[in-house]
Amino acid sequence: MADQDFSTLTNDNIVAFIGDIFKRRGADSYLGEEVTMSEHMLQGAQLAEEAGASDAIIAAALLHDIGHYTNEFPEDALAQGIDNHHDEAGARVLEKFFPGIVTDCVRHHVAAKRYLCATDPDYFGRLSPASVHTLGLQGGPMSAEEVAVFGANPNLEAILQVRIWDDQGKVAGKVTPDFDYYAPLLQRVVDGPESPLSRRTRSNGQEMLETKP
Repeated sequence: MADQDFSTLTNDNIVAFIGDIFKRRGADSYLGEEVTMSEHMLQGAQLAEEAGASDAIIAAALLHDIGHYTNEFPEDALAQGIDNHHDEAGARVLEKFFPGIVTDCVRHHVAAKRYLCATDPDYFGRLSPASVHTLGLQGGPMSAEEVAVFGANPNLEAILQVRIWDDQGKVAGKVTPDFDYYAPLLQRVVDGPESPLSRRTRSNGQEMLETKP
């Protein structure tokens, strides 16, 4: 699928397109961390699933760093210099197919680090050395004014939680499900609440699918 015609991307093939990127590019190094890009994102999704998060939040945890692969996307999706900012670049591509809470978590996961550094005195000490380095490049802790603006986001809780899983998903050698395991979940999120498979129930900690009548 490396020769994908971007103009043909739809709700029906976007998940396969992203899966192809994971398979071809997932082994790329992750900014000096001890895990690859795919290992990092899959660990985020696993942490979200283990916490009982919704499909949308699991999708956000899985896709939060997809913007690092901006060269995989059409040029018009990377306008106005956003190719230098993986958070914005990823959100710009996903927003055509995924609900707002997913793209909010992707778009703001970098800013969430800056917010938490400014509001949680213990947070900075939990960052990896690589994340500390990028914090400086990303503007450092937020100012009081920035904190007030960011804190008004209606999806703040989800954004911050995805950020925390982002920080935790850097364990070398950790075993996770692969992308194909999460592909049906991503498709449910893309299809939205009207999808026959979008309703979920949980029983004894096990996630089950329930078809709408």
